[in-house]
Amino acid sequence: MNKKIRRGLLALLFLAVLSAGCAYSHVQGPLDTDFDHTVLGSKIGKAHTHSVLWLVAWGDGGTKAAAEQGKITTITHADFESLVILFGIYTRVTTVVYGE
Repeated sequence: MNKKIRRGLLALLFLAVLSAGCAYSHVQGPLDTDFDHTVLGSKIGKAHTHSVLWLVAWGDGGTKAAAEQGKITTITHADFESLVILFGIYTRVTTVVYGE
């Protein structure tokens, strides 16, 4: 009985590790590598791309679209944001730009 419980717990732990972030994942990160001189600026612009069921995708997630949305003429920094729900059934990727 003790071996069965241990095997069950080990299997459950293994599945939890494999499926981490599969139901819901929301991460952000920089698109810049020069962090010593990063100045964010007073304006923020965002642009999104979306996909559903791995079949349909739409949107303009480029830096130009993000800058236009935020009325930014000079980009000083850029980030990305990724939202994934249920193994990618719905996905949104956002480009975030900062500047003046």
